[in-house]
Amino acid sequence: MLNKYPLWKYLLILAVLAIGLVYSAPNLYPDDPAIQITGTSTALKIQQADLDKAAAALEQAGIALKASSLSQTGGLLRLTKLGDQLPAKDVVRKALGDDFVVALNLAPTTPNWLRKLGATPMKLGLDLSGGVHFLLEVDMEKAVDARLKIYEGEVRTLLRKERIRYRSLPATENGFQLGFSDQESLDKARVLIRKSFTDFDLTDAERGGQQVLQLALTQAKLAEIREYSIKQNLTTVRNRVNELGVAEPIVQRQGANRIVVELPGVQDTAEAKRILGKTANLEFRLAAEPTASKASTETFEFREPGRPPVQLERGLIITGDQVTDAQASYDENGRPQVNIRLDGHGGELMNRATRNNVGRSMAVIFIEQRPVTRYETRDVDGAQKEVAVQSFKEEKKIISLATIQSPLGSQFRITGLNGQGESSELALLLRAGGLAAPMYFAEERTIGPSLGAENIVKGIESTWWAMVFVSLFIIAIYRFFGVLATIALAFNLVLLVGLMSVIGATLTLPGIAGIVLTLGMAVDANVLIYSRIREELANGLSVQRAIHEGFDRAYTAIVDSNLTTLLVGGILFALGTGPIKGFAVTMSLGIITSMFTAIMFTRGLVNLIFGGRNFKKLWI
Repeated sequence: MLNKYPLWKYLLILAVLAIGLVYSAPNLYPDDPAIQITGTSTALKIQQADLDKAAAALEQAGIALKASSLSQTGGLLRLTKLGDQLPAKDVVRKALGDDFVVALNLAPTTPNWLRKLGATPMKLGLDLSGGVHFLLEVDMEKAVDARLKIYEGEVRTLLRKERIRYRSLPATENGFQLGFSDQESLDKARVLIRKSFTDFDLTDAERGGQQVLQLALTQAKLAEIREYSIKQNLTTVRNRVNELGVAEPIVQRQGANRIVVELPGVQDTAEAKRILGKTANLEFRLAAEPTASKASTETFEFREPGRPPVQLERGLIITGDQVTDAQASYDENGRPQVNIRLDGHGGELMNRATRNNVGRSMAVIFIEQRPVTRYETRDVDGAQKEVAVQSFKEEKKIISLATIQSPLGSQFRITGLNGQGESSELALLLRAGGLAAPMYFAEERTIGPSLGAENIVKGIESTWWAMVFVSLFIIAIYRFFGVLATIALAFNLVLLVGLMSVIGATLTLPGIAGIVLTLGMAVDANVLIYSRIREELANGLSVQRAIHEGFDRAYTAIVDSNLTTLLVGGILFALGTGPIKGFAVTMSLGIITSMFTAIMFTRGLVNLIFGGRNFKKLWI
């Protein structure tokens, strides 16, 4: 029989509708503005007393607190007003001091029964939740220059060790050059260098009566240095962003030498820049002998509280600049350890320092610039106000103290760690202790929370107005069939929101534009179908045959037009960045949902109402 669906198709439509409603429902529960509190290190845990102290400070400042909670990652204070976040952050930071990281956040309010089903609201992008956007550019030339200096020092050490006389000459692009008094010395140096260093192209020249050996890094090595620099800096920036405790930060590579950082919910630009541009380094030192003089030793404390200070030698073995990789793992007995890899020069220095000191302890010291906040009363707009003034002090603390079990080289392991947390943190600090190449802020933008909230309101209003005008138009043109198209349009919007929530897509302002565009494109399919039905009725076909032919013959045109648009959306997503990706995601997902609603859902409604009935006329 024409225009009849089997039962399983109706059940499928109902199931998809139910799933769409469930997974779009969390978006009806807006997040609470919140303050997140974490320790400056994994060793410092937030206690309930700290949370109570912060809550009392907020109450004294007249800032309403909705709720508070404590977890393994830190404490969370939920506020009632979005505008209270910034003053609340200042109050909590002052109350708890500099040992805690206080950051803005958004706390979910989704009911537990929805969370158990895996239903969560869509993530909001920077333009909707507010925050800061940075574009960092890595100085690749400085990275290459730094690596060349290490290589040059190693080559000179090698030549001096073999007693080959040479003269230093001005550096060249991506390399350096050495002068020799005769061809024999140059030939010996070339053989020696080629044997020990495989990353150089060697060429001879004669200049000013002396033989010149030019060393230039190969293109493969240059590419490796640049790739390592951007990856290492990306890791460092990600680790530093984690200190802010921001929900859903975006840290990603852009092009060959740039890093994009978006921190939703962060309004303190100076704080974010301090964290991202923070300088840190590492030092490896031997523990002092009991008979060592005070002049040759120095006392250091551990980052982990509760451990007694240790006397270390003043002389350094190496610094963190020589660490190229560090990974947390376990030894053969299941105890945590950190596997270290050094560059060639660092490996030589480490071997020289440890081969005669087996059995002694070696310490890893983490050096950072810690913020110190003091409060001064100043005249602000004619009134006396307490203003936070920040300065920095250098802090050196031990993060690991382990026994040297055998002579170490460019690869070794650090044991004697207190649990997996310490080993993971040590590996992180070793990898992210310093930047592989300098960076500078190429771009900086700030979006206030009020502007983000305004964007959400305007985005919702534009979506509803788009739906209203599209619905009025389609109803005016196609009457009752226009009503069916409007129902399908609402179903399409529910499906789109639910699908974006399921896959964890981030909603941005351009993404809202994609949703509005989807509403118009979804009606296009109905227009094609209804126009075709009109034509078939005008050609003298019966109502049932006209409906059947209208859907069937419009099917090919609908699929072709939507697939070409979907292809464009895929290209935009693959090649675009930021806002373009947000637009491409919502448009592409909207095409998929609109094809389902136009082809299957609308036809299901039409079949349910008109199928199997003897209609002489259609109001279309």
